[in-house]
Amino acid sequence: MNKVYNLQDKFTNYIMFDGKKSIAIDLMEKTFEEIKKKWQKDPKAIFTKALENVMPKIEVRPKRVWGSIFQVPQEVKPHRQLFLASKWIIKAARNKKWGSFVKFLSNELIDAANETGDSVKKKLDVYKMAEANKAFARFANR
Repeated sequence: MNKVYNLQDKFTNYIMFDGKKSIAIDLMEKTFEEIKKKWQKDPKAIFTKALENVMPKIEVRPKRVWGSIFQVPQEVKPHRQLFLASKWIIKAARNKKWGSFVKFLSNELIDAANETGDSVKKKLDVYKMAEANKAFARFANR
């Protein structure tokens, strides 16, 4: 049975630690309140815009060819795009110290919606790697 998740539920699951979903839901609600307080805009629209801006279309994957390992650029499937974008946003928020996670997550979501911030930088780094290794794209289907 295949469940259809919306983006907010999936993102909440990625935030969750040790199965404590109620805490993750509470963090998401507080984050949306913080965004609403700062921007006076719809937080869900900012959230979806942030995810769209961070989702990578291409990434490099290691591929072994004749005893050598090449970093081969490949397209990213939609489920993995969501996973990577969520992971990068959450990691960027968790890496900041001396403050509340809610504040850092809301700031990172706003920055990602404006195409700035650490998570968007990570996406651009992945694109640079793919561009640098595009000569090895011929190994993608081997």
